[in-house]
Amino acid sequence: MTHACPDLLYDTIADALADQGYLVLENPLPADLLAGLLLNLQQQETTLSRAGVGRQGDYQLDNRIRGDAIQWLEPGVPAVTEFLSWMDKLREAINQRLFLGLFDYESHYAVYEPGAFYQKHRDAFRGKPGRKLSTVLYLNPDWDTNNGGELVLYDEAGENELLRIAPEYGRLVLFLSEDFPHEVLPAGARRQSIAGWFRIKPL
Repeated sequence: MTHACPDLLYDTIADALADQGYLVLENPLPADLLAGLLLNLQQQETTLSRAGVGRQGDYQLDNRIRGDAIQWLEPGVPAVTEFLSWMDKLREAINQRLFLGLFDYESHYAVYEPGAFYQKHRDAFRGKPGRKLSTVLYLNPDWDTNNGGELVLYDEAGENELLRIAPEYGRLVLFLSEDFPHEVLPAGARRQSIAGWFRIKPL
């Protein structure tokens, strides 16, 4: 349904973001695109690098905070180019409906080996330019929910759990970057995703 009528999908996303600030979609992207992204990720084994925390002068590697390895996505490989185009169409549709002023989109593969996690954090801080809307697309075929690895979304105060999302293949999560602290729980198996952020221009 969502593939045949993108406006219906865009309306659903915009309504949920306006109402509660987050939503989870089951398989909104075409199956062949997901397969292409998974294949490309599997070909990136030697280019993945450990992710750090902080920005610029504060940047550091710390496995006590996060343990994933990443590779930023750039156009070129057909599946990646198609994915970035899909996200750009989504950006335009959200701007038309919610006037968020989303300017561009950045994303990377994120791979968590068994036992790796990412402590509770925010993707953006209120009033600061930059990331406005966060996305996570999961690339874990035949995921066993007993393996854990959930994304846990908290209320703005970071005290009450709102949602616990298993990283099942094709699932897409969106949430307002400033509003929801979140964490990635340790998994018993390799956990793969594309993490991304729609950004706004500095004033």
